[in-house]
Amino acid sequence: MTESLHSTRLPCGSRVLDLSRPHVMGILNVTPDSFSDGGQHAGVDAALRHAAAMVAAGATLIDVGGESTRPGARTVSPIEELERVAPVVEVIARELDVIISVDTSTPAVIRESARLGAGLINDVRSLSRDGALDAAADSGLPVCLMHMQGEPDDMQNDPRYEDVAREVVSFLRERMEICAAAGIAGERIVLDPGFGFAKTLSHNLNLFNRLEQLHVLGRPLLVGVSRKSMIGQTLQRDVAHRLYGSLALAALAITKGASILRVHDVAETVDVVRMIAAVQAAE
Repeated sequence: MTESLHSTRLPCGSRVLDLSRPHVMGILNVTPDSFSDGGQHAGVDAALRHAAAMVAAGATLIDVGGESTRPGARTVSPIEELERVAPVVEVIARELDVIISVDTSTPAVIRESARLGAGLINDVRSLSRDGALDAAADSGLPVCLMHMQGEPDDMQNDPRYEDVAREVVSFLRERMEICAAAGIAGERIVLDPGFGFAKTLSHNLNLFNRLEQLHVLGRPLLVGVSRKSMIGQTLQRDVAHRLYGSLALAALAITKGASILRVHDVAETVDVVRMIAAVQAAE
């Protein structure tokens, strides 16, 4: 397993994430159109039940998203996104002992989620929307910056790279520098390579194979590949039959030094993480 180059403590609002061990982040989409589970948890009661089940299964973070970022997804208004996300963040913060991550690029959602008890901002656009940098800086929360070219509605049109791993590192380094200038210290940053975002199957596989190269940036890595098309294309499986491929990549990501796995299938992934930890701890 790759040695950690970053602090083992990540303050997340009222909680602290212990990065001396890997963590499983459960996906909670409160959207009607997410690629895998759109509409399944789109009410406060249903969202809380699913969040509670993921926490019971071992998730230490719950990632709440109110805007689908699947290829071709439509953009939702800030008001619509806020109406989906805020009540769910509020009830989870009140009812569950878990770090709440909010999957958003929208300044108003960042600010309100922080006020309601979120502990991490997870932005696929790396705080590039107008006002997002200031909102994230003011929140005092850690942020996850993800690599993507373009926007979800056009990112898969014709993605091109001369060297995908090198270009992802360069992009994330630049975004970290922009964050630093806005008052977001490096110690508050988590990085996501952005598997499935503006990348072909070949790009995704190459980037995953070279995941260790991102450790040059000295920040914890979040890997999200659960049920994604790179698994479907490789194994010829539809979304409902990508569990085993997802678990294989989860195990590989841990051995390559990932700190957080963002997944749909929490219990199964927690078993993978625990089994790897048991082997690595054996004398």
